[in-house]
Amino acid sequence: MDTSSLARAVAPTGTLRAVINLGNPVLAQGTPDDPRGVTVAIAHDIAQWLGIALELVCVDAARNSYAAITEGRVDLCFLANEPSREEGVVFTAPYVLIEGVHVVDADSPLASSDEVDREGVRIGVRLGSAYDLFLTRSLQHADVVRADEATDVFEEQHLDAAAGVRQPMEEFVAATGRRILEPAFMEIQQSVGLPRALDPDAVAAVAARVEALKASGFVRDELARSGVEATVAPPA
Repeated sequence: MDTSSLARAVAPTGTLRAVINLGNPVLAQGTPDDPRGVTVAIAHDIAQWLGIALELVCVDAARNSYAAITEGRVDLCFLANEPSREEGVVFTAPYVLIEGVHVVDADSPLASSDEVDREGVRIGVRLGSAYDLFLTRSLQHADVVRADEATDVFEEQHLDAAAGVRQPMEEFVAATGRRILEPAFMEIQQSVGLPRALDPDAVAAVAARVEALKASGFVRDELARSGVEATVAPPA
């Protein structure tokens, strides 16, 4: 597939419309008027590679990213590769790996993440997040409490735990005196997502571009530029 055909397949409007989730500070920072971060940099690179303009659509939650791409409002998204999302989105291999962790009160009887899945334990999560989806399908005894912000509902309803991405949870712990339960309860595979109906050859081409960005050090350098410590995913 030549570049012009690929561009038409990936971005049929002639502009690459990419949705950026500002709700995940590991992947994106800034404001809707001035977004930055590794996902913004990848979106710019892919648009430049395709030879077309870029339009960024900023949202504040992963569920809104998923809605934007499945409803046809954007061409490209950045989401954790979760099974429940695969009906509407086809994913590249991950470009970044981040961890999902539990936070508890300092005096909580829970000593490790392995002890969380118990009867009567309530865990605050951000609605539609990767860790919401993971815990919903994996927990057998504990209950998930969904809200716009996991830490807010954790405090407001005096829950037993809150779940979230390690880096912002570390900031929450530092500010409030809570503690993180180890080990991490999940590895979140952050991937580039494309519409499920997209031509497989176009998907493969974008996936190869993402692999090139990992191999060249681009992803590593953009994480560092953002001041973020995260693990670049290994080669696919």
